[in-house]
Amino acid sequence: MLEDDYDDEDTQEDKFLTFILSREEYGIEIRYVTEIVGIQNITQVPDMPGFIKGVINLRGKVIPVMDVRLRFDIEERPYDDRTCIVVININEQAVGLIVDRVSEVLDIPKTEIELPPKIRRSERSNFIQGLGKVGDKVKILLNANKLLYEGEE
Repeated sequence: MLEDDYDDEDTQEDKFLTFILSREEYGIEIRYVTEIVGIQNITQVPDMPGFIKGVINLRGKVIPVMDVRLRFDIEERPYDDRTCIVVININEQAVGLIVDRVSEVLDIPKTEIELPPKIRRSERSNFIQGLGKVGDKVKILLNANKLLYEGEE
């Protein structure tokens, strides 16, 4: 039993769930992702940062949902049937990330990840863990902790 748990952990290494925002593809480590659900009724909560759209009731558990477009200062757009919520769990806190659409799970070995450029325009650059090279494309890999807890007070 313990050996199986260890194997599960190994299978998640270097795997990223990729999703689309605007025209760019982003990735987040699969070990943080617990599920992907369709967009659902969001209850607005007063006095939250603008990028927190509110909370959802996910099978009896109330979790906050963040519109990642708004977090990155990308123009808001209406939700459609491809919009989904990627539920991640960071430090035992479940949070839903609203994304335009989910792409796929990719293996991106550490040897194919480069650090983001040192030139920063804003604190949003801190959300970037690295730039993953996949074929001739680049995936923007996000630091889940910083995405949730840095920048906005």
